[in-house]
Amino acid sequence: MNLRENLAAAAHPGFLSPTGVEIVFVLVGIATLAAAVVSVTTKHLVHAALWLVVALGGVAVEYLLLTAEFIAWVQVLIYVGSVVVLVLFGLMLTKAPIGASPDADSGNRIAALTVGIASAGTLVWLVVDAFRATWIDVDRGVQGSTKVTGQILFRHWVLPFEALSVLLLAALVGAVVLSRKPSRQQSGER
Repeated sequence: MNLRENLAAAAHPGFLSPTGVEIVFVLVGIATLAAAVVSVTTKHLVHAALWLVVALGGVAVEYLLLTAEFIAWVQVLIYVGSVVVLVLFGLMLTKAPIGASPDADSGNRIAALTVGIASAGTLVWLVVDAFRATWIDVDRGVQGSTKVTGQILFRHWVLPFEALSVLLLAALVGAVVLSRKPSRQQSGER
């Protein structure tokens, strides 16, 4: 090898020489995956919702490590702050069982595990194939600006966000209606 090839190899980090950010990224990813697995395998509905908070928080940390601060805060505000709180309120308002729920297991664990592994394998294969030669330099700074991200979100994704908010509001109103006890007049009329 000559000097030029050595300098080119040293300038481009390889797979076997991870940086501190890459190590933290992998560790947070493993913790996020573990929280997601516990979230879907536990029989306690409230515990599942709380483990979902941990998993979604881990995704927000991954965004921070990729220098996408705006998306990380959107993740925290919308998913952790709104969706999970709505799920917890829905559980409380519908008087779902707090302890272990025998109805939470449908007995399809083998089929669900097979579909989950196949989906994860397909996703990993597609991402690796699509970004095989792409390197993200996290030390260089932000890749996109908040202005560009906001324009894309509010130009192309406003309708799905609004549809989701209406759906969540309808679910909350439905939970309140289902949780109401009939009044004495209504119970006497029936």
